[in-house]
Amino acid sequence: MINLKFHCDIDASMLAVQASSAQNLMDEVREDKMAGWVSLPENYDKDEFSRIKAAAQRIQSDSDYLVCIGIGGSYLGHKAIIDALESQIKSNTKVLYAGNSISTISTQKVLDEIGDKDFSINVISKSGTTTEPAIAFRIFKEKLIEKYGENEAYARIYATTDAESGALHDEALYNHYERFVVPNDIGGRYSVLTAVGLLPLAVAGVNIDDLMSGAREEEAALMTQLTSGTETSNEEIAGSITDAIFKYAAARHILRTRNYDVEVLSCFEPCMEYLEKWWQQLFGESEGKEDKGIFPATAIYTTDLHSLGQYMQQGRPNIFETIISFENLPAPKYTNRINPQITVPKMDENLDGLQYLEEKELGFINEKAKDATITAHSQHIPVLEVIMPDLSERSLGSLIYFFELACAISAKFEQVNPFDQPGVEAYKNEMFRLLGKPDFEG
Repeated sequence: MINLKFHCDIDASMLAVQASSAQNLMDEVREDKMAGWVSLPENYDKDEFSRIKAAAQRIQSDSDYLVCIGIGGSYLGHKAIIDALESQIKSNTKVLYAGNSISTISTQKVLDEIGDKDFSINVISKSGTTTEPAIAFRIFKEKLIEKYGENEAYARIYATTDAESGALHDEALYNHYERFVVPNDIGGRYSVLTAVGLLPLAVAGVNIDDLMSGAREEEAALMTQLTSGTETSNEEIAGSITDAIFKYAAARHILRTRNYDVEVLSCFEPCMEYLEKWWQQLFGESEGKEDKGIFPATAIYTTDLHSLGQYMQQGRPNIFETIISFENLPAPKYTNRINPQITVPKMDENLDGLQYLEEKELGFINEKAKDATITAHSQHIPVLEVIMPDLSERSLGSLIYFFELACAISAKFEQVNPFDQPGVEAYKNEMFRLLGKPDFEG
């Protein structure tokens, strides 16, 4: 269960009113044709889920690497979870990423890492014509064919795409790639709990059953409240999962009306960097339209306390901060250390002045740095704290569902469509014009 704590001055009665409004806006979200993700944790395709597990086992048995080709929501969510669980999961197959840029340096780096090792490809694209992944797919497919020949190469390609049409769908059908579905009622940035994310996650060693269970717990709590048929008071939902979701969306709306138009999502664990990037796309594309929305920024502490920390403490007070924290952090599972907890070594001399920290665990020191940061920053800007029970598949499933719901409600507060991204086409149109794309009128 995800909890929310306030380190700022928000009027309780106003928060209760706006949280009630958030609950009402949830009905609008559920009625949208692109809200398939709301019921996904309970109503996912069980047959496809089994096929995903089987494909993951096959990839783990015959490939040193799985190259995931996709951009935006086609890669950020599963990379976020894999990175977050890096100390807790283990697999014979390493997941690599391509097609999220057009960088020669990044592409060559992946090619060099693969070298002569065995690999497979998971190309993730609803249409198959998005420029960045389409280019990368050509490059890595060519390498695959050169290494294995067409027949085996095609057996090593897994396409996650539209169920019925599109360039990638047609190619996959013609070449007999194993296919998984990008649901028509779920947009890319809300798709991490579909085949888009589940295949790479399973290959990486993530327990996708636990991941779905975490999201399902959030969904069950939400549905119980929304279908109770009675008016629910703020006191009755206090401390519940839905209370945290509605109050987070409500607090963001209240702060935006008070001219706090930048939100910084921060965490004291560097493994959460890509979770923050996933959050950034989720909120940026869902809210940022019609000259509206809160600008989503990210920070990893304590590293960024030595850069952005100065601005947070004394810069323009148009920022509020949301800090992700943990009730408990697990010790790394896969380490050669007998005792995985790292402590500050004891020394005879005290030249560095650290004698007062000797034999204290890094985790303890990091937690005190977090507490100190909340105290210091909250003197200048509003600070919210999103608290996870731990860093596990189940908790990450809960967090993903928490942010997806809060994001959609936040966009409804702004009176914008949470599920489109028309502004993304602007750079594409200009790029196509500059590249001379045939039959393109820019």
